[in-house]
Amino acid sequence: MTLSRSGESLTRVEDDHLLRGASTFVANLPLTNATTAHFVTSTMAHARILSVDVSDAAVAPGVLAVVVAADLESAGLGAVLPGLGPEFPPDASWQILASDRVLYVGQPIVAIVAENESAATDAAELVVVEYEPLDAVIDLASVEEAQPLFSTPSNVMHTESLEGADPIDFSQFEAVVDTTINSNRVAPCPMETRVAAAEWDEAGRLTQYAACQGVHPIRNGLAAYYGMDRADIRVITADVGGSFGAKARLYPEDILLGHLSRLVGRPVLWSPTRSADMVGLGHSRSQLQHITIAGDRSGKIRALQATVRGDCGAFPASGLALARNTGRMLPGPYDIEQVYWTLEAAVTNTTPLVAYRGAGRPEAGALVDRAVDLFAAEVGLDPLEVRRMNLIQPEQIPYANPGGVTYDSGDYGDALDRLLDELDLPTVRAQQATERDTGSTTLTGVGFSIFVDRTAGVPGTEYGSLQLKADGTFRVLTGSSPYGQGHYTTWIQLVSERTGASVESIEVMHGDTDLVPRGGITGGSRSAQKAGSAVTIATDALVDEARAKAADLLEAAVGDVVLDIDSAQFHVAGAPAAASVGWAEIAVAMTDEDHDPDDGEIVHACEADYDTDAPSVPYGAYAAVVEVDAETGEVVLQRIVSIDDAGTVINPMIVLGQVHGGIGQAIGQALWEEFVYDADGNPLTSTFMDYGIPSAAEMPSFESSYTEHPSPHNPLGAKGIAESGTIGGVPAIQNAVIDAVAHLGVRHIDLPVTPQRVWQAIHSA
Repeated sequence: MTLSRSGESLTRVEDDHLLRGASTFVANLPLTNATTAHFVTSTMAHARILSVDVSDAAVAPGVLAVVVAADLESAGLGAVLPGLGPEFPPDASWQILASDRVLYVGQPIVAIVAENESAATDAAELVVVEYEPLDAVIDLASVEEAQPLFSTPSNVMHTESLEGADPIDFSQFEAVVDTTINSNRVAPCPMETRVAAAEWDEAGRLTQYAACQGVHPIRNGLAAYYGMDRADIRVITADVGGSFGAKARLYPEDILLGHLSRLVGRPVLWSPTRSADMVGLGHSRSQLQHITIAGDRSGKIRALQATVRGDCGAFPASGLALARNTGRMLPGPYDIEQVYWTLEAAVTNTTPLVAYRGAGRPEAGALVDRAVDLFAAEVGLDPLEVRRMNLIQPEQIPYANPGGVTYDSGDYGDALDRLLDELDLPTVRAQQATERDTGSTTLTGVGFSIFVDRTAGVPGTEYGSLQLKADGTFRVLTGSSPYGQGHYTTWIQLVSERTGASVESIEVMHGDTDLVPRGGITGGSRSAQKAGSAVTIATDALVDEARAKAADLLEAAVGDVVLDIDSAQFHVAGAPAAASVGWAEIAVAMTDEDHDPDDGEIVHACEADYDTDAPSVPYGAYAAVVEVDAETGEVVLQRIVSIDDAGTVINPMIVLGQVHGGIGQAIGQALWEEFVYDADGNPLTSTFMDYGIPSAAEMPSFESSYTEHPSPHNPLGAKGIAESGTIGGVPAIQNAVIDAVAHLGVRHIDLPVTPQRVWQAIHSA
């Protein structure tokens, strides 16, 4: 029987059923008499719909229902997804099914329900959509020159600037660098595509099975769309094969499944193919950043100004929010006197943009780190030393940045020092010098990133409950919905170290709106800080109530009774051998007083809803070492070294695992991943054959460690960690590649730094 405390690398408990094949992914659910949903989607990026002929499809073998946009109005349902922000006109709302016009390849037009996937796919081939092609808006740099897609004067639909600040006069500075860089569009590519199912019971209650990041927001969105009481909808999620932010929202297909199920009177399952998901699941990143950085030739940075044009895709779902996150994180970990930014939200005829691991903060990290390297090159100084002289110092923390984010704790210089100790920079530089002196075509480069993040910034409380069972064991209910983060293990550790209960005697349950009364989403690296704190508060409350019950049993004053964590026994302080009671006795005593027969095995429970005082600000220092083939442009990542600070670490193994996952995705974005459209809006990278995702063979062994500067904003002192790797990894690798060829006159290479781009940069320098 294992007792576990914070700071210990308890092996993950939630993986056993996955390894044994006992998973409960939505596509595996044993739904009785289930049917299949299939969506006919647009093959054009921008076109008028002249006609949609579904007559042949409707009578095809196995087809049960065919639905077009007009049918939704007839059914009294809305035509668009709820939740468009006030910054945008109503006609920019994300359509459930396209009616008069399509706005991106992959946009749903027709829904088909059939007995099975084969019948549905065959029927979809019989649907005839007649289009009148329109000019597609694709190039983010020139969207304002194209005909507006919606009822706004321009496709730049919204602009805002840093409140209380003015544009910077750069004529006052000795050195000024002005450049435009691209944050490449990426597809999140979770292993499991968007999968969902819906069914109704005889009482008219809807159950939706969702591969999502939080059941309660999904339930609330469904209730709003169908005009139903939330109590009449149940949403369940269990195992989710990855998400990275992209499944945090309802998509048109998700929201329509309930209607389709009601039409056919049977459960409906939707499981899109990978190619359908590559153009249907939201994309992310995709920003155009115009940067001006200035300062003294001594290396002191005095000013940073940026115009961030965020791509929203065809509908403004999250593009503005991502750009806002980018602006709020400027100027990163640096003490810069003058900062100013302008944000633009632009629409294009592409898949809509949604959150993806980091959600605007990786774009900020890349902006700042590239700007610092460019400034260092302009003044002829080592970029590492420029970073060091401009870092915010420990005595300046807490530090309020211009965007209103307060950096809560840390020592950024210490992280850099530790990074350099691990890296052995003199050896790397010596190798680089030898290669250059000998005219080698294999060129070593080293790049750095020092960044700050903002976590637990997703608003709202999170729910946690600890239930005492009749046999003295425990059940945790959590409003958070894990999809790989290790929540079960972490929450068990928090309960074990406060109750003395063994790991084996604690179970965790999540992801069912009938079981868990409320909750938010797992996103924005908020879970340990909000859900973990809620579980902690509920546990402490239960221990306090149990101590009072133990005092009655021991015939002692409550203040004299203590809980011995090592033995999980309550006893009178100073007299552990005299008499003691354990959780089993407490459960019996509480059953006599509090037990509700309707609760079954649960005899007592405490619950909590928790919100942090403010977002926390984790940070890190990263370095990458690469080899570049000057003849072909090929890049090989040799090393990546990371130092992260996520406040108090509950489980080191899980923390470092999250770092590794983030770095893996950073490697993909830095070197290979880019979702590409042609000039007409046709996707060119809609399968894994043409969208480059790195395998383990392309990754070095990660050299990762951490420091601990607790956050004052939650009782655990925790900060988020899941997204840090995506922030520090990308610019470290990008800077390393540029460093390898900088002596050839190369100053910048846009992401991803593919062999073609590297070769072109070398030959055009």
